[in-house]
Amino acid sequence: MIILTNRFKKELGKILDFIKKDSKTRALKFRDDLLSKIDQIPNYPQIYRKSLTADDENVKDFIFKGFVVVFRIKNDDIYILGIYKHNLWKN
Repeated sequence: MIILTNRFKKELGKILDFIKKDSKTRALKFRDDLLSKIDQIPNYPQIYRKSLTADDENVKDFIFKGFVVVFRIKNDDIYILGIYKHNLWKN
């Protein structure tokens, strides 16, 4: 199961608000494409790199259009922890 944390939702909301200033259509496409990629994580969660922000083998990063999405593998669940670009994401 994929769980989107509140932190991820807030961070994504800020990114989408920024993109919306230029184009609402692009913001919606970004969101839809990102969520589609997130839905694919459970297929092969171990192929992603160990996160640069955590000293934990179960915390992984994947890159999406220049953004880093941080997630944790816990049992059969995938917790989407956050998303960042230039700002330093802190665990």
